[in-house]
Amino acid sequence: MTVCKKVVLRFGAEIVDKPIIYSLIKEYGLIPNILKAEINPHKEGYLVMEVTGENEQYADGVEFLHSMGISVDALDQEVVWLKEKCTQCGLCTGLCPTQALIMNRPSMTVTFDGDKCIVCEMCLKSCPAKAVALNF
Repeated sequence: MTVCKKVVLRFGAEIVDKPIIYSLIKEYGLIPNILKAEINPHKEGYLVMEVTGENEQYADGVEFLHSMGISVDALDQEVVWLKEKCTQCGLCTGLCPTQALIMNRPSMTVTFDGDKCIVCEMCLKSCPAKAVALNF
């Protein structure tokens, strides 16, 4: 059975130079889709990605990541846009790195595409009307 899961990988500086994504593809037949990453030499890093593959391949890939000292957390939360609370100010649209929140022109109305959201929480911090919330 094919699965597609969003996960957050966290790893130490000693792993930054390892071909982790290559191994997931080549050794485990998984298809990663990197949504967000912060990876710097000599520092901890994190990676938010969707991983698609067969159940067994996914389990084996996660086991490999754990063996490398990488923590793998499911991205269980999602951002919910409360349209009725939105004042259409557009502050969130300028900060959204994936364009999950966009300002439609010429109508100047905000819309939200949850499939594009990577739960970076930038919109939560920027919304004066509290029209975005986390759903666990």
